[in-house]
Amino acid sequence: MIEAVGLTKRYGDKTAVYNLSFQVRPGAVTGFLGPNGSGKSTTMRMILGLDNPTAGQVTIGGYPYPKLPNAPRQVGALLDAKAVHGGRSARNHLLCLAQLSGIPARRVDEVLGVVGLQDVAKRRSKGFSLGMGQRLGIAAALLGDPQVLLFDEPVNGLDPEGILWVRNLMKALAAEGRTVFVSSHLMSEMALTADHLIVIGRGQLLADMSVKDFISANSADFARVRTPDTEPQLREKLTSALTEAGGHVLPEQDGALRITGLPLPRISDIAHDADVRLWELSPHQASLEEAYMRMTQGAVDYRSTIDQKEGLMQPLPPGARPPVPVPGQGQPGWYAPPPPGHGGQPFAMPGPYGGPGQPPAGPYGAPGAPTAGPPNPYAQPSPQPSQAPQQGPTAASTAPAPPQPPAQPTDAAQPSVPQDAAPAPAPAAPSPAPADLTKPEDAR
Repeated sequence: MIEAVGLTKRYGDKTAVYNLSFQVRPGAVTGFLGPNGSGKSTTMRMILGLDNPTAGQVTIGGYPYPKLPNAPRQVGALLDAKAVHGGRSARNHLLCLAQLSGIPARRVDEVLGVVGLQDVAKRRSKGFSLGMGQRLGIAAALLGDPQVLLFDEPVNGLDPEGILWVRNLMKALAAEGRTVFVSSHLMSEMALTADHLIVIGRGQLLADMSVKDFISANSADFARVRTPDTEPQLREKLTSALTEAGGHVLPEQDGALRITGLPLPRISDIAHDADVRLWELSPHQASLEEAYMRMTQGAVDYRSTIDQKEGLMQPLPPGARPPVPVPGQGQPGWYAPPPPGHGGQPFAMPGPYGGPGQPPAGPYGAPGAPTAGPPNPYAQPSPQPSQAPQQGPTAASTAPAPPQPPAQPTDAAQPSVPQDAAPAPAPAAPSPAPADLTKPEDAR
C-alpha cells in the first residue's frame, strides 16, 4: 500500500504539491488524474525517492522507498520510457537491471515475452518506436515481479491492440492483490480500467473516491425526450405537464427536451396521461470525461485561445471578391468533396488555357497556337537550330567581315567645343573578332 501524509514539494517560489494526503490500496487499479502542471509527476517521483518532499512523507508498505530492502524486487515503475541507453539491445538493457537487483537472467526472457518484444530482443533500443519503447519500460517495471507498480502514461504511443493489452494487464495485476497506481490523461481509458480515482489540481487533492461515485458527484443525469416535429403543440403540452409534476425542462437546439428531476418511468406515465406521442425517451449518464472536466475546470493553468490571425490577412486586390464559404466547412464530420470523376481532370490546376483571349488548349492540355496579344517583356528568344558551315570558297566569301573602328575626324573637321562643355566619352574599343577558320591560310 502507498500512503502519503501532508506531502508538500516546493521549487523556489513554485509550490508543485501542497498538503497532499491519500492512500493507494492493493487489489484495485487506482487512477491518478489531474491537468497538466497539477503535480502528478512530482508526486510519483517523491513516492520513488527521486525527489525529497519539502514537508510530509510518503511510504510504501510502511517504509520510505530508500529504506525498502531490495526495493526493485518490491516496487516497479515506469516514469520515462526514454530512460534507456540507445546503444544497448532490449535484452541487454533488462539484463543489466536484473543483475543489479539480483534477478535471474531467465526472468529477462520471460518479461520480453509478456510485453511482446521477444522477436526484437537483440535490436538496439535507439531504433525502437514510441510504442516499442513503452513496452520495454513496462517490461522493466515487471522485471522483479513486484507487489507495487506505478505507471505514468503507460499507453502513450501504443496502438489499439497495445492499449487493450495494457488495460487487461493492469486489471490482471490488481486481481492478483497487487497495488497498481496509474497516471493518465485518457479519460475514456481510465473509465474502462480504473476502480478508484485520485484527482488533484494545482498540487492539492480534489477527489478520492470510486469511479462511479466520482461521476455521480460531478455530473447530473437527465432524460432526453422528443415529440413529433410536425406537431409543436404536443411539445408545449408535454412541457407544461412535466413542469407541473416537479420536473425541470430545458429545450435543446435540435428540438428535443432535456428533463431532470423525474425518473424515466414517471416521464413515460406523464406523457401517456397527457395523450402525447413520443418519438424518443432515452436516459443520459455523464461520462468520466464530462465529470472530470466539470471538477477541474477551475484548476487548469494552460488554456488555449482562438487564433485571430491578426496582421496575417492580406488585403484583397481591387476588384477581387472574397472567397465564398463552403456550407458545413469547419464543422465536425465535414470533409472536402471528392474530385470530379468521369470526363474531367480531377488534379488539373486551374490555368488560363482555353479561356477568353487565351491560347486554345492543345490535345494534351498544353497551349496551342498563340493568338495575337501584347508581347511578353520577359520572353526569351527561342534557340534556332544550328547549321553546318559550308565548305569551300563560297563559305569564305559569305563570311561576315570583322567590324572596323570608326574613322577619327581630323582637327580641321572637328567642330568647335565650348570650354565649359564636358568632353564626350570616347567610344569603347571593339572587341577583336574571332578568326574565321574557313578562310584560306594566306588570307588570315
